[in-house]
Amino acid sequence: MSATSDDYDQHGSDSGEMILSKEKCTSSEQNNIVDSLTEDFNSVAILDDMSTCANCGKEGNSNDMNTCNKCKMVKYCNAACKKKHRSKHKKKCDRRVAELHDEALFKEHPPTEECPICMLPIPIDNGQSVFKSCCGKIICHGCIYAMKMSEGKDLCPFCRMPPPSSDEEQSKRNKKLMDNSNSRAFHQFAGHHAHGINGLAQDWDKANELWLKAGELGCSMAYFNLGDSYYIGRGVDMDLKKAKHYYKLAAMMGCLHARHNLGRIEWQAGNHYRSLKHVIIAAKAGHDGSLDVVKAGFRNGDVAKDEYAHVLRAYQARQGEMKSDERDEAAKVVAAMRRRGVFRS
Repeated sequence: MSATSDDYDQHGSDSGEMILSKEKCTSSEQNNIVDSLTEDFNSVAILDDMSTCANCGKEGNSNDMNTCNKCKMVKYCNAACKKKHRSKHKKKCDRRVAELHDEALFKEHPPTEECPICMLPIPIDNGQSVFKSCCGKIICHGCIYAMKMSEGKDLCPFCRMPPPSSDEEQSKRNKKLMDNSNSRAFHQFAGHHAHGINGLAQDWDKANELWLKAGELGCSMAYFNLGDSYYIGRGVDMDLKKAKHYYKLAAMMGCLHARHNLGRIEWQAGNHYRSLKHVIIAAKAGHDGSLDVVKAGFRNGDVAKDEYAHVLRAYQARQGEMKSDERDEAAKVVAAMRRRGVFRS
């Protein structure tokens, strides 16, 4: 039994050593496979990161090559090759740049800014909301009406500040916000210059200058107003190309009035397909005038029945999102005040 036990122990020991050796062997083989795969993957990654110069055909690392600044489609080994290839590449480059521009221009309408009080989308009609120079917020008439009904005071619903007591105080508030790069403050101050109100003389040059600054800071309505200036010649020479440029900037930032105007301009230029694309986007986002154009297009056979139904449903949904009892009541009050000639935003 002792011998058997010793034999068992010995065999067990030998068996363990054999298994251990086999594990070492397997582990080594696996390591070799992993190393091989890693090398292959690295090779593929290096190959994927390689590019060919569009001019001379020389290969190089993609990150180190000179990319076409406009279309981003081709790469060059150096600036000299880029310059030499420019004439050959120009048509294809311009075509791709136009495609990228249209992709950005014809995107669906971005989310609308919300009133900071009721959290509903700001009405499309600019006459249904007010920019408050005390806090720099755009507040819908519904919330202003509710504030007056609940507290009986003419205070800002957001910051509880009273309205400015003089033109000087109004300008001071605007300039304070402008010092903090508030785009809407620039836009409002431009409007004061444009219409010669709040103690300022009418100055379209100054208004256009301020609208440009406001647009650069992110105010879509400012670019829209600047487009209007070039379209009808307010303080600048009439220039349809520049008008379209600023309307496009405004539309891409979410201004439906600018998109509607682009639709009109494209239609007048005979670009009916592009015109309908603009008004369909605007109508789906809730723009009344654009919906009227889409309706006319449906009656004339330019817009398919299914497309018209889709646009109408989107329009109704968007309009529903902007409605509230307070806004409806405020609209009645504002309409009555306008009839009496006493309303002022």
